[in-house]
Amino acid sequence: MFLQVIKESMATKAVFRVIFQNQGEIFEVYARQIFQSELWGFIEVEELVFGEKSQLLVDPSEEKLKATFDNVKRSYIPITSIVRIDEVEKEGTPKVVELKEASIKPFPAPPTPYKV
Repeated sequence: MFLQVIKESMATKAVFRVIFQNQGEIFEVYARQIFQSELWGFIEVEELVFGEKSQLLVDPSEEKLKATFDNVKRSYIPITSIVRIDEVEKEGTPKVVELKEASIKPFPAPPTPYKV
């Protein structure tokens, strides 16, 4: 059943909105493929979708994302950085938003012992 749903989504070229934290900013990107990575604790994001190149208006945050992900075949995002993943009908405008101090809290993790 689960594999059938995945095959149907792949056949219709599903689009996913992935929202995640990265260095004090919230990234919202659109991708054709996402799946759990073989690297433990990561999500793989492939085939990023950006707006049409023929648009007259230029969005600076979208341009920043295009430059950030230029020549990137696959991106590995830590699961703890993921805020939300949605399957959407069509892609929207990717964006970067400055993280406000109290808006998103990181998922609590157990302390890591360090030996000096």
